[in-house]
Amino acid sequence: MAMSTHAALLLTVCFLDCYLTIPSLAASGDFLQCLSENIPTQLVVTPSSSSFDSVLVSSIRNPKFFTPTTVRPLCIVMPTNASHVQAVVLCGRRHDVRVRVRSGGHDYEGLSYRAERPEVFAVVDLSNLRAVRINRRAATAWVDSGATLGELYYTVAKAAPELAFPAGVCPTVGVGGHFSGGGMGMMMRKYGLPVDNVIDATLVDANGRLLDKKAMKRDLFWAIRGGGGNFGIVLSWKVKLVRVPPTVTFFNIRKSVDQGAVNAVAKWQTLAPALPDELSIRVIVSRDALFQSLYLGSCGELVTTITRLFPELLMTRADCREMSWLQSTVYVNSGDTKTPLETLLNRTTSLSTFSKNKSDYVKKAITKDLWEKIFPWFNKAGAGIILLEPHGGRVGSIADAATPYPHRSGVLYNIQYVAFWTGNGTDAPNWIKGLYDFMEPLVSKNPRGAYVNYRDLDIGENTVVGGVTSYESGKAWGQKYFGGNFKQLAITKGKVDAGDYFRNEQSVPPLVSRK
Repeated sequence: MAMSTHAALLLTVCFLDCYLTIPSLAASGDFLQCLSENIPTQLVVTPSSSSFDSVLVSSIRNPKFFTPTTVRPLCIVMPTNASHVQAVVLCGRRHDVRVRVRSGGHDYEGLSYRAERPEVFAVVDLSNLRAVRINRRAATAWVDSGATLGELYYTVAKAAPELAFPAGVCPTVGVGGHFSGGGMGMMMRKYGLPVDNVIDATLVDANGRLLDKKAMKRDLFWAIRGGGGNFGIVLSWKVKLVRVPPTVTFFNIRKSVDQGAVNAVAKWQTLAPALPDELSIRVIVSRDALFQSLYLGSCGELVTTITRLFPELLMTRADCREMSWLQSTVYVNSGDTKTPLETLLNRTTSLSTFSKNKSDYVKKAITKDLWEKIFPWFNKAGAGIILLEPHGGRVGSIADAATPYPHRSGVLYNIQYVAFWTGNGTDAPNWIKGLYDFMEPLVSKNPRGAYVNYRDLDIGENTVVGGVTSYESGKAWGQKYFGGNFKQLAITKGKVDAGDYFRNEQSVPPLVSRK
């Protein structure tokens, strides 16, 4: 989309100083005035507006990030086209106001709409940019970053029932954040991660330019596909859709400790990554173990495979639920085949429960004896759950450096730790910290891996020196998320955003060569 003459003039004058400082009140006022000259006023929501709190909270998932002491944005901009996003960046660069970007609001540390320390910033809320445009003949789609996974799944399947997209199980997750971190889901063993199926994108860069894949060039296109964001504002993604059969099969099989949960989980670790690619079995561990499976085929085929390879589950045809792929995206969360498909379109959030999440990767199976020591953790005060997501298949066959997501070769599965609580409880936070510490010798090492979409500030925060994030401070957490890809991400950041305009507490720092 073409920029206005006014915006083009701004572009020529706003980059004299790349090292931005916290702006004065006057600069903040000038920034808001600049926005008012370039964006319809109803799309800019300030704290003086009666709707500010409702807009801010509209996609906040955790009440600990909506308190009187939360560092809140100077304003929330809700663009309806690319020129609005360009205007925010241009105005922000001119008046030293950084922006944070949210699509679905699932950021586990809330960094898309809040700051850890006092800072003046604006939020670009992409929820108005949520179109999904399907090309059935080419089996591709353009999906805007503000769409949710549920909206993507629903739109694809309604337009072309034989097509689908491999991404996460939570329908309210925003496409922009999910894709920016790589994305995991129950078809990744067959088709890879979402970012393995991205073939183009449109992005507003730190100079306010609107770029596609060709214009952004190889390094930047690589970085946005799993690098955690903060290289620009991705507005839309072009993806390859995948083919699914008319009927898929799902099962939920629960095993208590007395029914052999420990043996089953211990065996699952090496079995699940080696199963046929069409079959994915994940495990939710609490006081028992819930085995959830999606199979791209019929019940009869699945029963035969499980009976032969995983007899410990004692699976029968009665455990099968045959349905369409679209129905499976609802069933995985509801467990009820009667749940309306339209629930995928529900973007409603809740602030009823506090939560904390952490993550790990496992490359060497944990012994049965150690699993016997892990299960009692779920009988302790404040106990939550862990989710085990199998790798292998397509996701494991792609080179670690092909995208920024490095957890591929040799990875058996990912662990997500989840703690829940209400009020001012301390048991749940203590539980998740204790279990995470206990697991340290059992998981990946040097570095201990983590998944950027399960963001965790406990593993490190950036230090800003001279107005720019320190590369050394970023390595503490960056190598856990991105492994050997972290340095290349930082080099790319140095090329496209040397002044570190798109910055937060865990954004990739710019590494600029000094000649």
